[in-house]
Amino acid sequence: MPSFDEVLKEAGEFGRFQKRVFFLLSQTGITFSSLFASVVFLGRAPDNFWCRIPGAAELSERCGWTLEDERNFTVLPLQLGNKSVSGECERLDVTWDASVSCTSPLARYGNHSTGNNLPLATCHHSWVYEQPHSSIVSEYDLVCGNAWMLDLSQAILNLGFLAGAFILGYAADRYGRILIYLLSCLGVGICGIIAAFSPNFTVFLIFRFLQGMFGKGTWMTCYVLVTEIVGSDQRIVGIVIQIFFTLGIIILPGIAYLIPTWQGIQLAISLPNFLFLLYYWVVPESPRWLLTRKQGEKALKIMHNIAKHNGKFLSPHYSEITISNEEVSNPSFLDLVRTPQMRRNTLILMYAWFTSALIYQGLVMRLGIIGGNLYLDFFISGAVELPAAFLIIVTIDRIGRRLPFAMSNIVASIACLITAFLPEDIPWLKTSVATLGRLSITIAFEVVYLVNSELYPTTLRNFGVSLCSSLCDLGGIIAPFLLFRLAAIWLELPLIIFSILAAVCGLLVLLLPETKGISLPETVEDVEQL
Repeated sequence: MPSFDEVLKEAGEFGRFQKRVFFLLSQTGITFSSLFASVVFLGRAPDNFWCRIPGAAELSERCGWTLEDERNFTVLPLQLGNKSVSGECERLDVTWDASVSCTSPLARYGNHSTGNNLPLATCHHSWVYEQPHSSIVSEYDLVCGNAWMLDLSQAILNLGFLAGAFILGYAADRYGRILIYLLSCLGVGICGIIAAFSPNFTVFLIFRFLQGMFGKGTWMTCYVLVTEIVGSDQRIVGIVIQIFFTLGIIILPGIAYLIPTWQGIQLAISLPNFLFLLYYWVVPESPRWLLTRKQGEKALKIMHNIAKHNGKFLSPHYSEITISNEEVSNPSFLDLVRTPQMRRNTLILMYAWFTSALIYQGLVMRLGIIGGNLYLDFFISGAVELPAAFLIIVTIDRIGRRLPFAMSNIVASIACLITAFLPEDIPWLKTSVATLGRLSITIAFEVVYLVNSELYPTTLRNFGVSLCSSLCDLGGIIAPFLLFRLAAIWLELPLIIFSILAAVCGLLVLLLPETKGISLPETVEDVEQL
């Protein structure tokens, strides 16, 4: 009986059928990256807001004030009395009732009409926003003492990614790639809609978590599915698919610029997931996965269909494909560390995922592309990532995976170290070197996706990739806290930590086996023989 790779060569390793499936599934990268980075626009700081004095709403309605009139009567006197007070987090400790004058509401306080010496009170609610629905910050009052809740919303999203990596990664190995992909797309769409119309912040967080969980399911499952239907010489598609992730980053500021409300942005990044449900009729289950589940007839039928669409014809003796004789069981973490090579690969890949995510997000937050235009700055930060994929495409099939993987980490390490000690009076050089570090760690981030999928057997591939990449989500949760806490001690201290982490990662990945041109392993025994 022929092996799966022999049948795949006969049917076409990257013909018209695989190109179509690749293009369709790649669109998932656009929606996932939009979800991943959406907090930048969903959580925009409001341009102008202030704390409303108790009774001001009723007085404003009675007197026919505009918002500008109300602000002039409440905030300006406060600022005249104390120029260090903005009126955003503190207000005059007074209450307005029906006896207050419309033309001079502070007149009753006599000599204190300018706000001098009047007691102040901390604002806990009743903020007024000029654009009340522009972001979740103004929608749910995530300002002043509640500002930390915006960070919580992003942490909750990352926790959703983490849960999705475990739960849906396991489910995809047990119940199939395409089934879990479609269910995840449905989940992202539904949870995104509910989150957009959440009556309070708690409900928003719950469905933000669920959207993150299902979002991770769509991204990881489509990635594994793409790499399993192409030949070993064509697995570079695992890198190309990440260009679509970058495209999502580049497109997102355009969406946010055109849509003025956070609900509109949330719907714009959620609704396209329903279109992916149409893939049920055009994207088949992974034949590799079917073989591991002892469903050889279904796998062969799909292979005949692939050959037909590619303009090829399978030989008549291809009536059965070699099925892995490895006993299929429900995957667990112990399966990933039970044997020596699997254990080594798993531990190194987990560290590589954690390091790549931590440094990537840390450099993005630190670099912050100089300029005041949020939309333009975000667009440029996404464009910086595009060369990474092209550099990988040019080098990875010529010199292999391991060397670019190691060198990108080493270059990122050196760039972080140099940036830390460059003087502040040459900002262009400091920014340029930091950008080189960002580009290098982006390369490392994209290579780890490909290498991870190539170092696990088919029976454990989706679970292995999902589990290892869960360390990426952990790194994403830690990054802002690590950056801001260490920067408070010394501004450049985070770069020193990033440099050390990247250098260690660069050395460790040299211990991984080279997978250039090697067929995807079908069993744990295949991995042990790499």
